[in-house]
Amino acid sequence: MLERLHAKVDEQPFARRLGMRLVELREGYSKVEMEPSDDNKNFFGTVHGGAIFSLIDQAFGAAANSHGTVAVAISVTVDYLRPASPDETLYAEAREVSRTRRISTYNIEVRNQDGELKAACLAMAYRRDERIQFE
Repeated sequence: MLERLHAKVDEQPFARRLGMRLVELREGYSKVEMEPSDDNKNFFGTVHGGAIFSLIDQAFGAAANSHGTVAVAISVTVDYLRPASPDETLYAEAREVSRTRRISTYNIEVRNQDGELKAACLAMAYRRDERIQFE
């Protein structure tokens, strides 16, 4: 199941357009890489907060759905700590910190290739009563 989910996550056109790639996936954990481009810049010349949020969301979605049950976001709080430049490789790591039948919680950190923390996030997902279906 994790292999099929990994492939589905990487196939998403939006994520590919932003230069994202799922690096690692296991139950309750994911790591996503993003190679920002000039298209990801804001008017200050740094990586746009929306691109960083999308990276966070990609890691969150993969980790939250890694148990095979459909999970959807109900809350995402992001703290942007340092600007990221478009020439940095960014990584988002999502770690499950709590999971019940209905709610799961994740800590997500965005770091560059040197390990500098760029953003931190706390996210919650609602777990539905349906299994993920693959075509």
